[in-house]
Amino acid sequence: MSSTTTRRKSNTFYVILIAGAAALGGFLFGFDTAVINGAVTAISKAFNANSVQIGLAVSLALLGSAVGAIYAGKIADRYGRVKAMVAASVLFTISAIGSGLPFGIWDFTFWRVLGGLAVGAASVIAPAYIAECSPTHLRGRLGSLQQLAIVVGIFIALLCNYFIAVSAGSAESPFLFGIAAWRWMFWTEIPPAVLYGMSALMIPESPRYLVAQGREPEAANVLTKILGGNVLAKIEEIRQTVLREREPRFSDLLGRNGGLLRIVWIGIGLSVFQQFVGINVIFYYSSVLWRAVGFSEQSSLTITVITGAVNIITTLIAIAFVDKFGRKPLLILGSLGMTLTLGTMATIFGTAQLDAAGNPTLSGSAGIVALLAANLYVFCFGFSWGPVVWVLLGEMFNNKIRGAALSVAAAMQWVANFAISTTFPPILQYFGLGSAYGLYTTAAAISLFFVLFFIKETKGIELEDM
Repeated sequence: MSSTTTRRKSNTFYVILIAGAAALGGFLFGFDTAVINGAVTAISKAFNANSVQIGLAVSLALLGSAVGAIYAGKIADRYGRVKAMVAASVLFTISAIGSGLPFGIWDFTFWRVLGGLAVGAASVIAPAYIAECSPTHLRGRLGSLQQLAIVVGIFIALLCNYFIAVSAGSAESPFLFGIAAWRWMFWTEIPPAVLYGMSALMIPESPRYLVAQGREPEAANVLTKILGGNVLAKIEEIRQTVLREREPRFSDLLGRNGGLLRIVWIGIGLSVFQQFVGINVIFYYSSVLWRAVGFSEQSSLTITVITGAVNIITTLIAIAFVDKFGRKPLLILGSLGMTLTLGTMATIFGTAQLDAAGNPTLSGSAGIVALLAANLYVFCFGFSWGPVVWVLLGEMFNNKIRGAALSVAAAMQWVANFAISTTFPPILQYFGLGSAYGLYTTAAAISLFFVLFFIKETKGIELEDM
């Protein structure tokens, strides 16, 4: 084996390690948003909270994420990507401790919002850092690590909830040291939150940030480890595109006519469609969903865990193909698949017989078809809109606007997530499951045309040429 091949292999291994450390933020993002799933009922009983208070406890954390996303870009551009990751890790840790120790529903909500700020920050910093530290030929696959980490985080949170609830008997029952099981659900987040901060302190700063700060010798060191070859030419190329006499401002995102740049609108569109197809309804309300169709609590939890596993497998498929097929073909396939599977679910739930309580009852093969359609839908989302949106957001903006544009796009994602999560219970109550899935089907169909007309392929293009 030639020394060049050996060096390239060691460079690739190093890049995977630092991208993996940054993606731990994605793991916590997934874990933190899903951990509430198993604890909701127990918390409402413990604090005698009504549905509005519980709704706010779940959804205000998402608005906290929007705020975290808006400010994370600014913090990352001013103090560096690594310091921003350490700050997010501290917020995750404090939130996990506090969420397990609340005295009432309102201070519980406060700790959840704090965690939301951290989630929002992690959703911006990780894709930017990974895109800035990845060689062009690996950038799609490494960018997909963010989504893989998110879905693994969701899966591990659901598994932890499942084992704690089963061991204790229920989420309200005492678990270790006589402390209620639901409190332990939140405390399981402490070890990964601390690990994230420790990992962030061990990885190098982004070379593009270092060049922007005039710290070119440090940037050269990092680029030698990442790329090898002629790093001085690369530094010159970065210097030309950063054009950083000042920090990026949100005003950089405005065009001559005072409106947002077209590329920023496209980023917002990607973010909003990723949420409007209803993926988080499956993850936030899945156990409620399956119980509404007549499955037992135990079966509902099991189905939720299986869905989480399907999500992980499909994200791995995306990582394998995103640099081969490109970003646009995967999004088109995903939109087609989601339109068909969501349409199937909308039809089944819309035409189902209702029981005395008004819940749909799926008789015969209808239940199996709905279950299959739901998992096929997660499969179609998992290889396309889940990971590819994060890859595109990390790479579609040029160096000058990346921090600010990513902040705006990610914040809109959290606002869209908030809108979908808070409207699902009332739509379910007043219009039924068929109508809810009809809305998500429409969004999936529109997303297909959005990709066809607005998305440009970014596969194989250097960040400096965006």
